[in-house]
Amino acid sequence: MCGIIGIIDLSGDVSERLFKGLKLLEYRGYDSAGMAVIDDNRLHVVKDRGRIDEIHEKYDFLTLKGNIGIAHTRWATHGAPDKVNAHPHIDCMGSIAVVHNGIIENFMDLKTELMEQGHRFRSRTDTEVIAHLFEEYLKNEADVETAFVKTLRKLDGAYALAVLTVKEPQKIFCARVDSPLVLGVEGEKVYCSSDIPSLLPFTNKIVPLEDGEYAVLTPGNIMIKRISDGSPVRRAFKELDMGIDEAKKDGYPHYMLKEIYEQPYSIRYALGIQRNYLELMADFIDRSSRLYIVAAGTSYHAGVVGSYIFSRLARIPGLPVIASEFVSRYGDSISVEDSILAISQSGETRDVLWAVEQAKIRGATILAVVNVLASTLTRISRIYLHQQSGPEIGVAATKTYTGQLAVLYKIGFTLARKRGKLGQDEMDRFVDELNKVPEVVEILLKRCDHDMRKLANEIKDSKYVIFLGRGVNTATAYEGRLKLMEISYIPSLAYPAGENKHGPISLIERGIPVIGLVQDDETKKLMISNLHEVRSRGAKTYVISSIDDNDIREVSDVLIKVPQVSAIFTPIVYAIPLQLLAYYTSVLRGLDPDKPRNLAKSVTVI
Repeated sequence: MCGIIGIIDLSGDVSERLFKGLKLLEYRGYDSAGMAVIDDNRLHVVKDRGRIDEIHEKYDFLTLKGNIGIAHTRWATHGAPDKVNAHPHIDCMGSIAVVHNGIIENFMDLKTELMEQGHRFRSRTDTEVIAHLFEEYLKNEADVETAFVKTLRKLDGAYALAVLTVKEPQKIFCARVDSPLVLGVEGEKVYCSSDIPSLLPFTNKIVPLEDGEYAVLTPGNIMIKRISDGSPVRRAFKELDMGIDEAKKDGYPHYMLKEIYEQPYSIRYALGIQRNYLELMADFIDRSSRLYIVAAGTSYHAGVVGSYIFSRLARIPGLPVIASEFVSRYGDSISVEDSILAISQSGETRDVLWAVEQAKIRGATILAVVNVLASTLTRISRIYLHQQSGPEIGVAATKTYTGQLAVLYKIGFTLARKRGKLGQDEMDRFVDELNKVPEVVEILLKRCDHDMRKLANEIKDSKYVIFLGRGVNTATAYEGRLKLMEISYIPSLAYPAGENKHGPISLIERGIPVIGLVQDDETKKLMISNLHEVRSRGAKTYVISSIDDNDIREVSDVLIKVPQVSAIFTPIVYAIPLQLLAYYTSVLRGLDPDKPRNLAKSVTVI
């Protein structure tokens, strides 16, 4: 997730307002930033790595003169966070500048094609291909808008982008597919931005650009059209009455809820990871004698799901290990034939880094799934995959968890293809279903929000809550329990349901909430039996399942029905209601879910 902003104002320089807007977008990304303006029919660009204030102190953005400009603050996805990869990106002639939030999935194919046509690339980003592709179309198109639309129609993936060209020095061209972009106007001044907060100091007259639309901004005017056929779109501006802090949360009361609702986007970004990197990681895993999946907290739960995925899809055993226990438990047995797959949102989790460093000393191959480029974990890994979830401000992991799962599925399918462990028909069916998971999550969020509010009201005063799962959703039970406990402070227990009679059933008493996760696979009958066990002893059972039959209803005091997906994909789908449950329980208890006590976003001490 990055932040972009564009401004047209023929009455004066725009650099000061671009800078102010960038500062209000910095929560969307903060590893590099840049600005481009057109002055005297020439393009002027300032950019570098670092925080916006650091770059401003070094170069002074306000020295840029011009009445039209675009700017960008970056959360790196393709290419390390350095000056050459910072936005804006320009074409060969220095006449086009592009800022972009999202992922261009076919950028490698486009880049190869453009290089064969003589284009020179400076960065390792996906964004730069947009500038060169636009340049190529402008060679043969007299009409700039036509060249812009042809460029958009060649792009696969998700994007919100804004483009300047000296051929039309009083226009900003922008577009949106699966990434947010809003437009604003105040008299002759016109704006575009990733988020409303950056526009509120200048205007409250806002109109959203919807998926599959582009806009041409000119002084005092905004023209919106559909990318597919160029047909015009009429949409009224709204006058907003909200503060900047409220707007940063898109109207949500907390960042956690906003980030839960961002998951259709963040999962899709994670699924857009480049195949060549997946192939490299799969090669190392396939050659390993043993694979250890090392992580902490929520990332450990993702690792547990990963172990099921690798076994089910590729017939590869992966041993999930809590990072703080790894060295004591396995340190002396690690060898050069082993691989460590470390999972960390921040890439700075101290116990994960300690485990990885000790394994590396013994010659193991270090692999990683991480959300922060240039973090310590990326620097010490042989291969890392960037999950591309964007910054997560709420302390409790939500979108980063499902993003990690999405990447692990991609690794699993890459391994399965390499090892020939799935038939082509089954592979095609699974991959197609995985690509539709973001749509399923979007539907689920609309469907289950009300149910989870009601459930939160029922459990908010409970003495404790128990989560039960089997198979791949044992990890989901762990994650549901962690979310509820860390932000609502209700003591919670999670365990594989098969352990019920080995001790935990002694905790069951009348009225105790038991949340059961039932998927449609070989564990279904066993899970139903476990729910009978606790219900017959007085527990109140809340069952989350994509199944709705007599067997399920018989063991459910309350059934939370979720959309049907194959059992292997249920960890993503079943996690969403549990995130909402934790959130609403916290709020009903008068707590701040964004800032749970005693917790920090990144644990940098052991």
